[in-house]
Amino acid sequence: MAEARQQTPEGDAVLTRIGQAVMLHRGGDREEARNRLAALWREIERDGAPFHRCALAHYLADTQDDPLDELIWDLRALAAADALTGALAPRAFLPSLHLNVAAGHLKLGQEEAARGQLALARETAGALGEDPYGDRVRAAILRLTLVLEGPVED
Repeated sequence: MAEARQQTPEGDAVLTRIGQAVMLHRGGDREEARNRLAALWREIERDGAPFHRCALAHYLADTQDDPLDELIWDLRALAAADALTGALAPRAFLPSLHLNVAAGHLKLGQEEAARGQLALARETAGALGEDPYGDRVRAAILRLTLVLEGPVED
């Protein structure tokens, strides 16, 4: 996160606002969280740092009621991650972002697209650390694999 702030001069203010909206969402106020995140998106959409756009789109996806809208925001997060360069490489974000897109496709009944994104999540999972975040993402990849492909045989 410190590296992200170094790449984003106004990072503290934007990340704080994102965090406040996320707390609202986790507290049960999905609509207010969505409204605040959408307002922030309008402010940074064109000129905002890719890290901010990635994080914001990722959290906006979580506040959507419609699965198609959720997928659209997940795709925006993935596109913003592709624009990240320098010290904050997107490699550690990619498995989770691809997984979210895969889940979105699955919700819409698009199993082949979901399988393609799941394969990308698996391919990029090597960038995950051996930490609780990496463990959660790897477990989610396995769960979605079981849903799409059934039990994995050794």
